[in-house]
Amino acid sequence: MQGERIAKFLARAGVASRRESERLIEAGRVTLNGAIVTSPATLVDADDELAVDGKAVAAPAETRVWRYHKPAGLVTTARDPEGRPTVFANLPKSLPRVISVGRLDINTEGLLLLTNDGELARYLEHPAQGFSRTYRVRAHGKADEKLLARLAKGLTIDGIRYRPVQATIDSRQGDNRWLTMTLYEGKNREIKRLLEHLGLRVTRLIRTGYGPFELGRLARGAVEEVPAALLAKLLPGHRA
Repeated sequence: MQGERIAKFLARAGVASRRESERLIEAGRVTLNGAIVTSPATLVDADDELAVDGKAVAAPAETRVWRYHKPAGLVTTARDPEGRPTVFANLPKSLPRVISVGRLDINTEGLLLLTNDGELARYLEHPAQGFSRTYRVRAHGKADEKLLARLAKGLTIDGIRYRPVQATIDSRQGDNRWLTMTLYEGKNREIKRLLEHLGLRVTRLIRTGYGPFELGRLARGAVEEVPAALLAKLLPGHRA
């Protein structure tokens, strides 16, 4: 048996993403059969003894995914240097070690996917897969369909190119608008930057969908696992 690259193995085991696993290796925090690993290309198999910071790493378990309704006010990180409350500190203790699929800003609410498989997280995050992200947006300002139609062609703002975005107006009340926006890349603060460019100020942002996964009626702060059979149907191109 040839084995598997150690960074990929760590990612599938849910230790961290592949890129973060490579950083752990560079920092000398990973050992294989008692020796410090120096290359992320090192091969490992199920018979090897692998550890991070001296703690044994179990072989990758079956891939699992959870939907989490993130409330506003939480940062999507394991530890925050500013001491702000985090997503992971607010998850049920019954969950195994999980990582998030991408991040949501502290004031953004809605669907955050969690998984025990770092390789799956990387697959879902990668722009090449083209998974959609759908949001309900409350914006302040005078917007109409003609203005929002500019988003459908893509925009370049401060030298950054943003892919085309689908945007519709759901309702109007004075200078407030509720919009539905679907994007396919998810750059940092993308929606806020796009709408600010059009003269609109985002006052609430709720993610309702990520690829084939939907927030649905999941209560704020609740976590619900995606059944394995459904996961296989939703992601037929990914080997769990």
